[in-house]
Amino acid sequence: MEKSGGRMNQGFFPEQTHFVGVLLPYDLTQRLQGYRDYMNQEYGCRSGFGTPIHVTLVPPFKLADKLTTNDIAEALAQMIVEKKWHPFNAKIEGFDAFGDRTLFAKVLPSAVWTAFRTAVYSTVSALSPGSLRKDTRPFQPHITVANRDIPPGASVEALEYLNQLELKTTFPVDNITIFERRGKRWVIALVQHIK
Repeated sequence: MEKSGGRMNQGFFPEQTHFVGVLLPYDLTQRLQGYRDYMNQEYGCRSGFGTPIHVTLVPPFKLADKLTTNDIAEALAQMIVEKKWHPFNAKIEGFDAFGDRTLFAKVLPSAVWTAFRTAVYSTVSALSPGSLRKDTRPFQPHITVANRDIPPGASVEALEYLNQLELKTTFPVDNITIFERRGKRWVIALVQHIK
């Protein structure tokens, strides 16, 4: 690890300061928190507890020094108006995993999700050029239940159990939320509602 300008950098990645996502309704958040608790109790997974439950639209990045969270919010508010975005419903059906690294509740992809994510990503990228890493994978909306500290091979057993619970529900995508890193935790900095 090397120090740069008083900040610790890991490898070649700058310190991540922000990410953008969608918060879920309270009752669904509580239900999904129960699945995080299960992963903690059964497999010792703790990594998910540092972040509020959400769907990521723009992964963690370092915001340009001259910009603030309010600048992101203003740009997103303008995008919502210009693109005439309205709330839409998303569907969750069961659980899946990205290998042994991330276990998540599956949000069904759709053309509207992809267009929404593209609009948000493009807005943030234009505001803070060079801050976002290019993501060449197709967008897969998902709600992380556990990641990074899942024991090797445990995701197969965990998925078998969780999928027996037959999680099927919908939720409104009615916000764009900006998260800031404070210490080792991600906190909700600002919620931009979509009307």
